[in-house]
Amino acid sequence: MGNLIDGKAVAATVSGEVAERTKRLLDATGIRAGLAVIIVGEDPASQVYVANKHRACEEAGMRSLQVEMPAETTQIELEAKIDEVANDPAIHGMIVQMPLPDHLDTDAALNRIPFEKDADGLTADAMGRLMTLQPGPLPCTPAGCIELLQAYDVEMKGAHAVVVGRSEIVGKPQAHLLLKEDCTVTICHSRTRDLEGICRQADILVAAVGRPRMIGAEHVKDGAVVIDVGINRLEDGLCGDVDFDAVQPKARLITPVPGGVGPMTIAMLLKNTVAAAERSAGR
Repeated sequence: MGNLIDGKAVAATVSGEVAERTKRLLDATGIRAGLAVIIVGEDPASQVYVANKHRACEEAGMRSLQVEMPAETTQIELEAKIDEVANDPAIHGMIVQMPLPDHLDTDAALNRIPFEKDADGLTADAMGRLMTLQPGPLPCTPAGCIELLQAYDVEMKGAHAVVVGRSEIVGKPQAHLLLKEDCTVTICHSRTRDLEGICRQADILVAAVGRPRMIGAEHVKDGAVVIDVGINRLEDGLCGDVDFDAVQPKARLITPVPGGVGPMTIAMLLKNTVAAAERSAGR
């Protein structure tokens, strides 16, 4: 198991740094960084995620606001609540927990969040800044993957990175963050021809497609670094988009599921929030 990337350990380091920044800001200005999470409905997985975020905030010394709304909430009610939270000066970062119930417009809800309080880095403003290499909050999961690669001294400059998945939340921003690190990037998706052959070219392979154990040994060249973003709930427990048992012997480094990318998402959420609080204080 010597080639495992320990996401819990790296996330703990990031969260520790966030706690130090939170305390420095509080001591210097009296401002306590605050994160708000709006959750609509009672999706079990979302409930777990929100509880984890609340606990992480408290451990970092941040203010945590959890806003729960019933599943039958209308678009008008949701957007009014987003506006209310956004206007709270004690809140510096906010997110709307995904997924929303089917009758709600996710894009409209996300883009109701002011850019300066976008803790998830998923608004159109944040994405535009990412694409044009301007400063701003980074999407948490892709940024967490870069943090893992840096923590394990993976050479990205000039490496061929293959991203499997083209979602707005992970795949596309992941490709741009890898480009920013001077990788040569290929994006694969459901229409890609010779997926196995292209994946086997990867020095860094990021699986973010949402299909259990889709990436097997035949997709991975010896010595590749494999980042598994997927989290799938099956009868026998959690698994990623990578067939871990088959791929681990071939990989130089690989993230497990759970315990790999997952913990980084919350750590990067806290990092975005304290940065927003520092900006609001002019620091």
